Amino acid sequence: MTSRALPAGLATTLVFASSGAVLVLEIVALRLVGPYVGVTLQVSSSVIGIALAAIAYGTWVGGRLADRYDPRPLLAPALLLGAIFAAATLPMVRYGGEWLRGGAAGAVLLLAALAVFLPAFVLSTVTPMVVKLQLSDLERTGSVVGRLSSMGTLGAITATLATGFIFVAAMPTSLIILTLAALLAVGGGVLAWWLRRQDRSLDMPAKPRTRAVLASIGLVGAGLGAAGPTPCDVETAYHCAQVVTDPNVDGGRTLMLNSARHSYVNLNDPQHLEFEYVQWIGAVAALMGRPGAPIDALHLGGGGFTLPAYLRDIRPGSRQRVIELDGGLVDLDRQKLGLVTGPDLQVQVGDARVGLTEQATNSYDLVVGDAFGHLVVPWHLATREMAVDIARVLRPGGIYAQNVIDYPPNRFIRAELATVAAVFPYVALVAPQAALAGETGANFVILASKSPLPLDVIEAGLSALNAPPVLQRDASFAGDARVLTDDYAPVDQLLAG
Repeated sequence: MTSRALPAGLATTLVFASSGAVLVLEIVALRLVGPYVGVTLQVSSSVIGIALAAIAYGTWVGGRLADRYDPRPLLAPALLLGAIFAAATLPMVRYGGEWLRGGAAGAVLLLAALAVFLPAFVLSTVTPMVVKLQLSDLERTGSVVGRLSSMGTLGAITATLATGFIFVAAMPTSLIILTLAALLAVGGGVLAWWLRRQDRSLDMPAKPRTRAVLASIGLVGAGLGAAGPTPCDVETAYHCAQVVTDPNVDGGRTLMLNSARHSYVNLNDPQHLEFEYVQWIGAVAALMGRPGAPIDALHLGGGGFTLPAYLRDIRPGSRQRVIELDGGLVDLDRQKLGLVTGPDLQVQVGDARVGLTEQATNSYDLVVGDAFGHLVVPWHLATREMAVDIARVLRPGGIYAQNVIDYPPNRFIRAELATVAAVFPYVALVAPQAALAGETGANFVILASKSPLPLDVIEAGLSALNAPPVLQRDASFAGDARVLTDDYAPVDQLLAG
């Protein structure tokens, strides 16, 4: 079947824009599903895999359609369907996410498919149809295919960078998707009008009534997505964040990040520590050196700033620095969780590993590692090289307290304990007895120092808590676990058991 080629500029624009739209959807899909199934390597792999499958099938179907039918009248409907399916991802994920909440593999794959497959599949049909239209001269096949392929790749690269550096920081996820859907719809409408003007004899398959139905479906999908349930008070660059009021405690607030309980703050009592692992670290911080005397503390991860507020209250005059990746979360803490910064409590927005390298040697009495991506310690914060830099900034007698979450069979905590013990000569572990026995998942706190730890004092402080944990006085729990390094740190796989 012979069809009229499109102008070179229009063909290039269609390939560039459709390929870019697919990558925008892929990146935003990670943020859509995160509040329901977390942000882990498995989730990222599922979204990327589903998107690639959609591209593969879409390209194959687009090529088959281009061989059987005139591609010209199919291009505008492809853009319009892409717009409709893009808008429909919002209600599908937000309603479906409530049913699929959790981290089961099947739920992750299904939610990823709801978030990206249909619009990516339809938009991926555009490139092979455009290529078929432009292949009017077999002697120029290589040039045409190469040019359009490169423009599709450039569109994907441009969309990836723009979404990661600009759109996510400036716009909520729902607005990014609805804006993309609107642009696709406008582009499809303009293309249909232009093609009809260019070839009035062309029998366009999308009749006015059909277009009206498609537009109505798109509007309904967009409306459901905008009005659908969302667990976010604020969408930061990294989190779906929500502050929940505790009905039983005056001033009690829970910070939810991606639907997980991340921090608890009592606005009326900074010494109230709700979570058990925070109580353990708080007990260690309270008992260091001379009780009540100021100390210098570095916090890797801020969350709700519970521990910094606690230290400020029990050790007045202490100097604290918090390195928190999410600047939007810091703003939320200021607005709703009572965070007040100043010379005694400074916040540095940035990656904890990068920020750590900027700290002076022997400059802190206490380093607290409490940075998480959902329920996972970011892999680059769990390696021997990271521990070496923490040891560098700690003063003699200083303590490193690291919070780790793990589940039976406890492969990650054993590896992380072995990793810290490879750097620090004195190491201890705090955890519930049931977690040490491999009966349940829990928080573990690793304590490490370049000097002997005051274990008797720490054990006495922990014994005074309402639910005293077990203090293991060495690193024997690590067994023969392999030390994690920058070259080998499969944190997500170790947690998956």
